[in-house]
Amino acid sequence: MNKWYPEVFNEFKVVSVFDLLLEYIQEGRIQLDKSVHTMPVSYHDPCNYGRKSLKAFGKAYFEEGRAITKACCDDFRELNPNRNGAYCCGAGGGAWAMPFSEERVYYGRIKARQIVESGAHLLIAPCHNCRDQIMKSLIKEYDLNLEVKYIWELVADSLIMPNKQ
Repeated sequence: MNKWYPEVFNEFKVVSVFDLLLEYIQEGRIQLDKSVHTMPVSYHDPCNYGRKSLKAFGKAYFEEGRAITKACCDDFRELNPNRNGAYCCGAGGGAWAMPFSEERVYYGRIKARQIVESGAHLLIAPCHNCRDQIMKSLIKEYDLNLEVKYIWELVADSLIMPNKQ
């Protein structure tokens, strides 16, 4: 956004969900219980928040999602390759909304293999296209033993709610 509309930053504080969640965690505004998610967990690097964000806005979100995930889970496992070298889940470029389901599932086979190789039973997929592709297509097609959550959903499920008396 700072490349295309720099004037916005003079008037408004603009943050991503990653920035906001990390701020809340680091400032202690929210407390998280790692015991909620005891299974092996991995993080999918969405094209939109990584390579595309870097190109369009000058900022890639690779480490933030991992830091948030690790704040909620002890057994974190990487998909390989990852970060800037991560494979697309197959739903990018608008493919999820288009009538190319066979192609989408075919191209997602590499992501499915990565997930299996990681041993993860919970995958954090911050992008709605990625989440839908993995949860609604790849799990069924490749018989994955996997739960898929958004990053904010992982945090919400891990929240420790203060007792108010």
